Amino acid sequence: MSAIVLIPARYASTRLPGKPLLARTGKPLIQHVVESVRKAESIHRIVVATDDPRIADAVAAFGGEAVMTSPAHRSGTDRLAEAAELLGLADDEIVVNVQGDEPDIPAHCIDRLVDLLAGSGAPMATLVTPLPADQAGDPNKVKAVLDARGKALYFSRSPVPFDRDGTGGVRYFLHLGVYACRVAFLRTFASLAPTPLETAEKLEQLRALEHGYEIVAATVRYDGVGIDTPEDYAAFVARRKGA
Repeated sequence: MSAIVLIPARYASTRLPGKPLLARTGKPLIQHVVESVRKAESIHRIVVATDDPRIADAVAAFGGEAVMTSPAHRSGTDRLAEAAELLGLADDEIVVNVQGDEPDIPAHCIDRLVDLLAGSGAPMATLVTPLPADQAGDPNKVKAVLDARGKALYFSRSPVPFDRDGTGGVRYFLHLGVYACRVAFLRTFASLAPTPLETAEKLEQLRALEHGYEIVAATVRYDGVGIDTPEDYAAFVARRKGA
């Protein structure tokens, strides 16, 4: 299967304004994301979807492709629905949503996600990775709870499931900020009303679950180091300079 990657990127991050353009490594962060995605064998096109001309200009400067979208979108997935329309993508085209703050995402994870959606009847697919119990309390690390078939039951910033008896036998999974779906479902998703759980947790994938749509997940080995805070970015810069 072949797919297109759409990367939502906006300038006005609450915790780290201007995040896509941070360039202490010598490259803007959004360029690192694009370069990581380019290594995936299942991807034939990569487009950054942004509402800020500074980001679009930065993408053009390193030879990437960007599309300008509305600044009024409620979520990154809504932004990608508009981008798919602007790009004229076919209904059955597989779109992978890679967050613009995942510069280290391995190519094999993207290929695994495309294969997962292609072989599943679910409208949406995503990835999780094991999370140490001592990190489950971090609200910046989104936890996923799956059923026995690998389908998502819930996502939360809280440490779920709750280890009521304190036995230490609970397995936690970190949700990685990457999804795959077909263009037709992107349109459907964008038409859905925001939901109470989505609003409370600030997690857009809950909108799909609350409206009754399945999300299937695969477990991969990747620590999911996204860039959410100044400290995250400083650690990323240190890793790149030490490489």
